[in-house]
Amino acid sequence: MKFFYISSHGTEDPTRATLPFLMAKGAKEAGHDVEIALMGDAVVLFNDGMASSVQGVGMPPLKELMQFARDNSIPVYG
Repeated sequence: MKFFYISSHGTEDPTRATLPFLMAKGAKEAGHDVEIALMGDAVVLFNDGMASSVQGVGMPPLKELMQFARDNSIPVYG
């Protein structure tokens, strides 16, 4: 199965900004094909400095989830 996660939330809402990456990680670990699209306010997450300061409530740091995406060749579009 293929999943395509879309986010429009950036640093103003760390929990919502982190959700697509967390969901993509779970889907990838379950063996599915995954892609992520960032639009609107979420595009600032491409900046490593911005992403490193984002951590949703009860979630791993966004920086770790983005590294998982890179390590597992998950395409992230912006």
